[in-house]
Amino acid sequence: MSQRQPSPSPRRRSVLRGSLAVPAALAVPALAGAAPSLALSGRPKAGWGVQAGDVTAHAGLVWVRSDRPARMIVETSATESFRHPQRWRGPLLGPDTDFTGTTRLRGLPAGEQIHYRVLLADPDDPRRTGKPVTGTFRTTPKGRKQDVRFLWSGDIAGQGWGINLDRGGYRIFEEMRRRDPDFFLCSGDNIYADGPIPPSVTLPDGTVWRNVTTEEKSKVAESLKEFRGAFRYNLLDDNLRRFNAQVPSIIQWDDHEVRNNWYPGQILDDARYTEKNVDVLAGRSLRAFSEYFPISTLPPGDEDGRVYRVLRHGPLLDVFVLDMRTYRNANSPNRQPDDATGILGARQLAWLKRELSRSRAVWKVIASDMPLGIVVPDGRENFEAVAQGDPGVPLGRELQIAELLRHIKHRRITGTVWLTADVHYTSAQHYDPSRAAFKDFAPFWEFVSGPLAAGGFPATKLDGTFGPEQKFVKAPSRANTSPAETPQYFGEVDIDGGSGELTVRLRQEGGGVLFTKVLRPGRVGQ
Repeated sequence: MSQRQPSPSPRRRSVLRGSLAVPAALAVPALAGAAPSLALSGRPKAGWGVQAGDVTAHAGLVWVRSDRPARMIVETSATESFRHPQRWRGPLLGPDTDFTGTTRLRGLPAGEQIHYRVLLADPDDPRRTGKPVTGTFRTTPKGRKQDVRFLWSGDIAGQGWGINLDRGGYRIFEEMRRRDPDFFLCSGDNIYADGPIPPSVTLPDGTVWRNVTTEEKSKVAESLKEFRGAFRYNLLDDNLRRFNAQVPSIIQWDDHEVRNNWYPGQILDDARYTEKNVDVLAGRSLRAFSEYFPISTLPPGDEDGRVYRVLRHGPLLDVFVLDMRTYRNANSPNRQPDDATGILGARQLAWLKRELSRSRAVWKVIASDMPLGIVVPDGRENFEAVAQGDPGVPLGRELQIAELLRHIKHRRITGTVWLTADVHYTSAQHYDPSRAAFKDFAPFWEFVSGPLAAGGFPATKLDGTFGPEQKFVKAPSRANTSPAETPQYFGEVDIDGGSGELTVRLRQEGGGVLFTKVLRPGRVGQ
């Protein structure tokens, strides 16, 4: 398999420290959430960087945030010199979207490196533009011979472990950038809306972890302003902004974009919240989520506003992004003998079965925001994910997964691989009907990675309903270990354009490969 050469590291920008400190290039009004100040002189600035997302063979989305009202303009070119650029007129950025905006690029050449730059123009004088901010991405290939590499992980700024400048911030993003992937799949928990970031935390060895903090991250997020501030917090990190400028993303969400273990219709019993209706909180979070990530199925691209979707990455790969949060039933003991809603909802399950059947890609990666066979409790009696610890026949949410796995087997859908995060450790599970209470499915693999910048947690037990066997696991022995105490994790997938083989590597911060598995193409189960 061909290996890409690591990208050179650009010089790090100097960053100020302090309980309300931000990178020097970012103005205090942006930190406070009051982006516009019409009395300010000068031109619009894009201090929060750029992002590309949901890139296909001929299209992609580019995102930016301004410090004041501005017209978004994107220029693309085949070279960094931007000779003969193509220009795209984007939206007017204003307070309705927190001065963020996304521009859809169409008609791009397949399998090529696209260089882009974003200019922000004064709405009253289009000739007055700010300093351009540049980025790049590769469109997906049309032919099968081109190798594919992508990374996945999740869980950012969780449990109070935020941007620590003493450690270089979110340095794992710089490590991932150097892997030069075609895209990054974030498996959810992009923020911890329910997790305030304190100025400092004393670690067990007596050393002090110091966070960059902001007003919005000083409490749980309830208002739209606070949710926007939570999404904006991570963009204070130099490493993440540099990563975003080079690596396009595929983003999904999970519980902490709203609140730990939430489900539709939930009414909170939590003194930290004045707004007790989770549906209200989820609506505000989804609006901020759609403002801060370039996602093709959320407004303004799709008025239905759904997170689940399929991204086609040439003949070798389709990525099926699930939403196990928005359509689920209430967390419960999860042992009901009938469950039409499950964890996906009936409509999403029908969509997934239909799109998997239509896929002609060699590999079908199912991007799940929660694991299948790992038991994730919610309190003493209820359960948060699919499994509930009963190794017998499928019950509760397991019924929906059984229906899906049966469909994959009977329709002879080849090359399915499950990727997830959520549990704050890394592991590899092989599911096999010979070990299972439910037999009517083909063997498959599930790989877990994360966190990227959050607390580490011990491994939990497996549920035997679908016959999982844990081939690898690495997890701390106690709950909420800091990123200074235990490594952070990400996964890497390489698909060889010649053989079609898919190689999964579970990696830890610092460059170490913990586990490797090579899968052969063209099989229903393996």
